[in-house]
Amino acid sequence: MNQKVKHEPFWVIFFILISLLWIFPVILIVYNSFKAKTYISSTYTFQLPNSKSYVGLENYTLGVARTDFMQSFWWTVVVTVGSVLIILLCTSMCAWWIVRVNNFFAKLIYTLFLFNMIVPFQMVMFPLSKIADSLSLNTPWGLWIIYLGFGAGLAVFMFTGVVKGLPAEIEEAAMIDGASVPYTFFRIVVPLMRPSIISVAILETMWIWNDYLLPYLTLDLNKYKTISVAVQYLRGGYGSVDMGAMMACLVLAIIPIIIFYLFCQKYIISGVIAGAVKG
Repeated sequence: MNQKVKHEPFWVIFFILISLLWIFPVILIVYNSFKAKTYISSTYTFQLPNSKSYVGLENYTLGVARTDFMQSFWWTVVVTVGSVLIILLCTSMCAWWIVRVNNFFAKLIYTLFLFNMIVPFQMVMFPLSKIADSLSLNTPWGLWIIYLGFGAGLAVFMFTGVVKGLPAEIEEAAMIDGASVPYTFFRIVVPLMRPSIISVAILETMWIWNDYLLPYLTLDLNKYKTISVAVQYLRGGYGSVDMGAMMACLVLAIIPIIIFYLFCQKYIISGVIAGAVKG
């Protein structure tokens, strides 16, 4: 016990330093978003804004105007919310079915979901782009289906571990009392899975909100752009980049997901632990 107390301050200081290293890039983006683009370079990047470099909200207004940020923000919300809801609904039902049926076919389906987690995206991105165009999935709501395919592996893996820890007797008692299968799932199973559902929602939301490749490869960019894609249009000719406007747009893109994460973070550990109890 004394040895543990003796080393505790060291680990506190160590992890504080590690946390500062993780936070520093975000801080760097924030204060550079208030500087003129000529002062965001290898020489002046780490300098705080001063009377010469400070431009106020000019970068924000310019970035919002040049990227049509509000429309991109709207399409990002549509893609993220729709994709996460479909992933949660389909994968939670699938995991429940896999555990309760527990036959060879269910185990095979579960193995395929696990295999989905280890296939590199680079192997499928070019065929995926062609298939998305041919099936008219190059829209925000078509992207929901694509994200379901890529996000299902992790979600089914976590939900399966959770369902294995739920007593089947509760469901059997409900069905004996005349409850239908949908009623049993949505009124009995889903409330018990709530911590893990919120955890998966957080992980999937952070991934989809910040994703660049899938929207870029599949969406019709003449009509739809997510924030991550729109920010790239701040690049000019000959490799020039308006770093001030780009930093400002990145800050605006980061704020909603940080607020969402801070609001839901308390559910992450409990959900992950629930999914890891049995598997």
